[in-house]
Amino acid sequence: MQSFPPPDLASHVGLLLITDELHAPADFLIHKFLNLRLKDSKRSRCLILSVSEDMERIRSVASKSSLNISQHAGFKFIDVFAHLESESESSADSTLKRIFDLVSTELRGGENDDGKSLVILDDIATLEWLGYSVLELSRLCRALRALCLKESATFLIRHHVLNRSEPDPLFRHLLQLCSYHIEVKPLSSGRSGAVSGELCLHLGPVESRPSCPLITRSAALQYRLTDNGAIFFNKGTSEGVL
Repeated sequence: MQSFPPPDLASHVGLLLITDELHAPADFLIHKFLNLRLKDSKRSRCLILSVSEDMERIRSVASKSSLNISQHAGFKFIDVFAHLESESESSADSTLKRIFDLVSTELRGGENDDGKSLVILDDIATLEWLGYSVLELSRLCRALRALCLKESATFLIRHHVLNRSEPDPLFRHLLQLCSYHIEVKPLSSGRSGAVSGELCLHLGPVESRPSCPLITRSAALQYRLTDNGAIFFNKGTSEGVL
């Protein structure tokens, strides 16, 4: 049976970069990583640095997977946009430093003996559109990645790609920091009722060898979105499995 993400990827310590496009948003993957980690252990610590999605949406999606995130003491929702608004008169560096400090406090506070922490930044492209420079965001990502490595945490970043044929500077920088790059994209022939899109898994430059099977573009894993998540199936087949 096909499934995604594989266990070794879902628990990987380091930076996982997810890129998506307007016609193939990766919301389902963000929620999948979150649900897997919370269901894996009640002691898991999960932080969402949300720029564009509110808490009610996250809670609603989780409930469809029989997961009540309100019952997990280790779950923390950080409204990045609200913090940016409250510190609008501060410099960009000091504002982003505040975000880093919040994550640092959450990761280092309390007990988490199983070491299964997950930090999700969703999404970084919106921060750039709000006026933060590539340099400022690059520094934030480097600092958060170093923190997550030190705390044995998975760091997941979503970045919206506007033009796949012309990678933007922020994407190029994130690519150099990541252990794995999950590429979510629409079908070249357009979306159909049976297939919503496809994804590939590439090894990042900071890893010498993969700990899980990679997925090339020629053998992309296709998916169909449903009310309860996504059904995955091999390219060119019609058999879907969870």
